[in-house]
Amino acid sequence: MARRKKGPVGVIGLGIMGGAFAKNLVSAGWRVIGYDIDVGRRRALARVGVEIAPSPAAVAATAAVVITSLPNPQALHDVAAEIAAAKLRKIVLVEASTFTLEDKVAAERTLKRAGHTVLDCPVSGTGAQAKTGDLVVYASGESAAIKKLRPMFLSFARAVDDLGAYGNGSRMKYVANLLVAIHNVASAEAMVLGIKAGLPPQRIFDLVRSGAGNSRVFELRAPMMVKDDYEDATMKIKVWQKDLDVIGSYAAKIGCPTPLMSATLPIYAAAMATGHAMHDTAAVCAVLESMAGVRRKRK
Repeated sequence: MARRKKGPVGVIGLGIMGGAFAKNLVSAGWRVIGYDIDVGRRRALARVGVEIAPSPAAVAATAAVVITSLPNPQALHDVAAEIAAAKLRKIVLVEASTFTLEDKVAAERTLKRAGHTVLDCPVSGTGAQAKTGDLVVYASGESAAIKKLRPMFLSFARAVDDLGAYGNGSRMKYVANLLVAIHNVASAEAMVLGIKAGLPPQRIFDLVRSGAGNSRVFELRAPMMVKDDYEDATMKIKVWQKDLDVIGSYAAKIGCPTPLMSATLPIYAAAMATGHAMHDTAAVCAVLESMAGVRRKRK
């Protein structure tokens, strides 16, 4: 007898992160209903067992729990408006994107008026980590709903933390991503110093990883720097710019200086301007190599 599937769970936005959520949920035995505006993503996820719906409202009409992982705030507002207008029975919408608090609150207000519950649940981790379920969910909002959804979260993440009031999940994500921004450029700076000094990139990686200067970001991004290959992006520079803007705006709003993160911004901007927009954020290494006059044989 076939095992009965859990769920259903909806996933709207089947990109790097949302697609990984959906795949891991399917693997964990959940029935997953998905939607994305990109035909290629719909086809790719259908091949791994995701049932593709024709619209966000159709996802919410089938699944009482819907995860949104979207590329920009307008997409979130459009999805929230469509689901609210559909006059469906109550759903719980888990908003997993990284946006401003103002955008998150606006979406919650739209859906709450229609009788739905919204949780603010961004995740910490790269696309590569998402593939293996090595994520942490920063959940905030209605605690009873978070507790009830814990088994679902743990089907695509290794940990989930209830941070209390709606919006605290995003606040924690800003803190985490500020460190990611700094650690990524610091990793590239150290790698370029070593290469410029004549050390083999792989040797640099191996010895930093085993020493006091190691970080999780270094472990994840330095292998790309070693290979000088940033095509298989787990976070694209173009998308990362949005996250940096969100963090910077929030820090300025509450009057908190961020001198180290601010120092990384010209490096990320240079990556955007030199053809790395669609490459992984580790491509800041190529920018620093150029600044240092390092010439490696490009693939």
